[in-house]
Amino acid sequence: MNIINKLTLRHLKENKRRTLVTITGVIISVSMIMAVATLGVSFLDIMKRQSIADNGEWHVQYQNVSPDQIEAIANDEDTGSLLLSNELGYAKLDGAKVEDKPYLFIKEYNEEGLKQFPIELSKGRLPSDEQEVVISEQIANDAGVQYKIGDQIKLAIGSRMMEGESEPLGQNDSLQRDGEGIKERLEVNSMETFTVTGIIETPSWEPAWSPGYTVLGYIDKGSLNKSDMVDAIVVLDKVNSSVFEHAGKLAKENGIGKVAFNDELLRYYGVTDNDNLRFTLFSLLGIIMAVIIIGSVSLIYNAFAISVSERSRHLGMLSSVGATKKQKRNSVFFEGMVIGIISIPLGLLAGALGIGATFWFINTYIDGALGISERLQVVVTPSTVLVSCLISSATIFISTYMPARKASKISAIDAIRQTQDVKLTGKTVKTSKLVRKLFGLEAEIGLKNLKRNKRRYHATIFSLVISIVLFLSVSFFTDNLKKSAVMSQEGTNFDISVSANTGDTEQLEDLVQLENITAYSVQKSLNPTALIDKDKFPQELKDMIERDNIPLDNGRYQYYVNLHGLDEQSFRDFAKKAGAELEMFEDPEKPTAIVIDQISYQDPTTTKFIEAKSIVTEPGDVLDLIFTNYDTEKSKPLGSFTIGAMTDQVPMGIRTAMMGGLDVIVPMKTMDALMDDEMKKEVRSQLYMNSTDPMETQKALEEVVPSNLYIYNVYQDRQQEEQLILFLSVFTYGFIALISLISIANIFNTISTSISLRKREFAMLKSVGMTPKGFNKMINYESIFYGVKSLLFGLPISIGVMYLIHRSVGETFDYGFELPWIDILFVIAAIFIIVSSAMLYSIGKVKKQNIIEGLKQENV
Repeated sequence: MNIINKLTLRHLKENKRRTLVTITGVIISVSMIMAVATLGVSFLDIMKRQSIADNGEWHVQYQNVSPDQIEAIANDEDTGSLLLSNELGYAKLDGAKVEDKPYLFIKEYNEEGLKQFPIELSKGRLPSDEQEVVISEQIANDAGVQYKIGDQIKLAIGSRMMEGESEPLGQNDSLQRDGEGIKERLEVNSMETFTVTGIIETPSWEPAWSPGYTVLGYIDKGSLNKSDMVDAIVVLDKVNSSVFEHAGKLAKENGIGKVAFNDELLRYYGVTDNDNLRFTLFSLLGIIMAVIIIGSVSLIYNAFAISVSERSRHLGMLSSVGATKKQKRNSVFFEGMVIGIISIPLGLLAGALGIGATFWFINTYIDGALGISERLQVVVTPSTVLVSCLISSATIFISTYMPARKASKISAIDAIRQTQDVKLTGKTVKTSKLVRKLFGLEAEIGLKNLKRNKRRYHATIFSLVISIVLFLSVSFFTDNLKKSAVMSQEGTNFDISVSANTGDTEQLEDLVQLENITAYSVQKSLNPTALIDKDKFPQELKDMIERDNIPLDNGRYQYYVNLHGLDEQSFRDFAKKAGAELEMFEDPEKPTAIVIDQISYQDPTTTKFIEAKSIVTEPGDVLDLIFTNYDTEKSKPLGSFTIGAMTDQVPMGIRTAMMGGLDVIVPMKTMDALMDDEMKKEVRSQLYMNSTDPMETQKALEEVVPSNLYIYNVYQDRQQEEQLILFLSVFTYGFIALISLISIANIFNTISTSISLRKREFAMLKSVGMTPKGFNKMINYESIFYGVKSLLFGLPISIGVMYLIHRSVGETFDYGFELPWIDILFVIAAIFIIVSSAMLYSIGKVKKQNIIEGLKQENV
C-alpha cells in the first residue's frame, strides 16, 4: 500500500464520526437496492408457485392434436416435458343430492400429467391404465354417493348440449336452466367401465359452479389411434419471450388448429404477448430504478463531497510535498473502495434480513386471513447478489467521480488558504434589507452563511430535493400499481349470488335468513336503451365514435342501459353512499334515478384497462329510456327518469358498463311501477350476499334453493384478488419504508456533517457575543430556508416524474392523472420536521463546545 492510501486510511480513522455516517449511508443505499431486487424476485417466485399449485406447471397447450402431431411436439427442441390431456365427457351421477351438480366429469392425463398437475391423493393410488380412475372426495361428502376403492363403475359418457347449438358445454359452463327447469341434455357417446383406485381432494381448477364432480383417468400415448384427438400440454425447457412466436410456428408447420398459453404463469416469468403490458412493466422498472440510483448517488456523493471539502487542507499539504493530480484523485477513489468493501457486504445482508423479517410477519397474517397454500419465501439468487453489487459499486464510483476530480485540482496554496469553497464578493453575500427588518440580524447572518458556503448549501438542497422526488415518485408509483391491479381484476364485492331468469324475488328474499349472511342485496335488472344528445358525450365516447365511424341518430347516440332496481334497504344504503336525498326517490309516479357516471372496464380493441366518465350530465337532467322487444323488434317508451344524483360508487353485485353504456339505479318499487307485462318477461332477479363462511353458506343454499335458481360462489376468485392486492401492498409499503429511510438518512447525513464542519464558525459567532436565543433564531431561519427552497424545486420535478409514470402506465391502464394531494401535504410537513430535527440534533452536538476548542477544530 502506497503512502497516499495509508494517509487516506489514517484520515478515515481520525474522522470516525464522519466515516461512520458515510458507511451507514452506503449500507442503507446497498440494502435498499438488495431489498428491492430480492423483493421483486421473491414476489415473482410466490406468484409462480401459487399459479403452479392452482393450475399446474405448464406453458403451452396444443388443442385437439393427433398422434403424429404429438410426436412432432415431443421432438421439438423447446419441449421439456409433454403432458397429454383429454376431456372424455360427462356421465350422470345416480343418486346425487345436489341438483346443480348432477354429473361426473371424466378427464384423462398421461403419467407425466398426473404428476405435473396439482392432484392431491387422499387414499389409494393414481390410475396406471385406461380402465382405472380416481374420484373426488366431494362425491361422497356433498353428493352423498359412496364409492370405495376397488369398486367398478359403469358410466354412459357423453357431451352436454343445448338445443340448436353445435358446441358442447364445458366445466366452466354452469348447469343451464330456465323457468321450467334444466334446458340442456346429455348426448351419450360411449359406455365405459372403470375401477376406482383412489380418492383425491377436490381439484383447485374445478369451479364452484361446475355441474360435474371431477373423475381422473389415464391416457396411454402408445394406445392412441390415428383418429384419436387429445390435448398436448408442454412444459418448456427454457421460458423466454420467443415462446408465442415459436409455438405458433410449430402449430402452423404441423397443421395444429388452436394453441393456448398459460398466460398467468408466463407473466410471472416476465413473458407476455401483450406489448402494452410489457412496455408498462419495463418503463416503470426503468423509472423506479433511475429514482433509486439517483437517491443512492445523492446520499453517497454528498458524503464524499463534504469529505473532500473537509480534507482540502490535507490534500493541499500532499500537493506541497509532491503528490500528483492522479495520486490525489486516486486517494478519493481509494476511500470509496474502502467504504464499499465494508458497506456492500453489510448492505446485502441487511437487505436480505430485512425482507426476511417482513416476510415472516406477513406470512403469519396471510395464513390467518386468506389461508392460501403458498407462503412468501426469501429468494436470493446469484444474479440478484451480482446485480446489487454491480449497481452499488457503480453508484459508489459515480458518487466519488466528481469529488475525485475536484480533489485532483486542489493546489497547495488554495488548500492551505481554504479559498476553494468560499470565494466571496460583495454581490455573492448580498441580502435583501427586508430580511433583517422581518427576521432580524440573526436571520441575515444565517442567509449570508448559506450564500457564502454555496457548495454545502447546494449539496443540502440537492439532498432534500432528491428526497422529495424519491418519496412522491414511489408513493405515486405504488398507488398506481394497486389501482391498476384493482382495475385488472373483476372487482366483485360479494361472496355468493343466486340468480333467477324471472323477475320474481320472493324465493330470493326467503334465502336471506340463512346463517352466516352479513349483508345482502336483492335486485331486478332490465336492459333498455337511451338516445343521448351529443353535448352529453364524454371525450372517450367521441373518440370511439370517430374511430369506428359509428352513425348517429339525428346527432344522438344510442346508449345501452343497465337498469337495476334495488330492494328498499339496499337502495337506502346506496343512496347514502352516493350522497343523495332519499325523499326524491319515494314517489314511483315521478321516477328518479342515481346514475353511475364513473366506469372501469377493459377495452376489447386496445386491451387497455380504462377508467372514464360514462356521460356528461347533471342532477336534474332527464333520461328517456326505451324498451325493445328483440323478438318482435318493436320499441316503446319505458319511462322518463330524473337524475337525482351522480356517483362513482357501485352497489353490491353490479359491474359498471363499458363505454357507450350507462348504469341506472332505482328503487325496486319504482321499477315495478313502470313496467307492463311484456317488459316483466325480460326482467331478471338476483340476490347478492356476503357471508362469514361462504362455503358453508353455499352448502346451505344447495339444500333449499329450487332448481330454477342458479348459485354462483365467487369467494375463491375474490380470495385470489385480495391475495394479489395484499402482496402488492407488501411490496409497495416496504418499498416506501426503504425510500423514506434513505431519504431521512440522506438529509441527516448532509445537514449534520455540514453543521459539524461549521464548528469554527459557530465558535467565532459566540466569541463576538451571539446569544443562545440569537443562535437558535439563525438556525431556525436556515431550516425554513432549506425547506422552502427544496420544495420550490422538489415539487415541480416530482410532478414531472409522476406524469412520466402515469404515461408509462397509460399504455395498459387508462385513467386520469391526479396529483396525490395527501402525499404532497405529508411531504411538505415532513420536510420541515426532518430538517428542523436534523438541525437541532446537529446543533445539540456543537452547542456545548468550548469556544477555544471550536476555533482550533480541525477534524470532526
